[in-house]
Amino acid sequence: MRKSRIYTFEDDLKKRLKDPAFKKAWEESEPEYLLATKLIEKRLAKRLSQRALAKKLNTSQAVISRLETMQGNPTLSLLKRIAKILDARLVFQLK
Repeated sequence: MRKSRIYTFEDDLKKRLKDPAFKKAWEESEPEYLLATKLIEKRLAKRLSQRALAKKLNTSQAVISRLETMQGNPTLSLLKRIAKILDARLVFQLK
């Protein structure tokens, strides 16, 4: 009997991180990733759709989608407004 091996995301990432160019790009995307994951987590905890959050912010659903897919470049003003709506605290760090 032959065992089949499932190729997971973690397997693929481990392989790709051996490429220095990919590793650099991966590490540089960390701030966007952290913002996106926290935004999604907080939005879902408030039981808000992207559209509902956008409406409260007086912006479009596409803006929220871009942030959650790491494609956006939000202003500090927008981040403050999002934090207020989501009852979250906005924290920045430079290390």
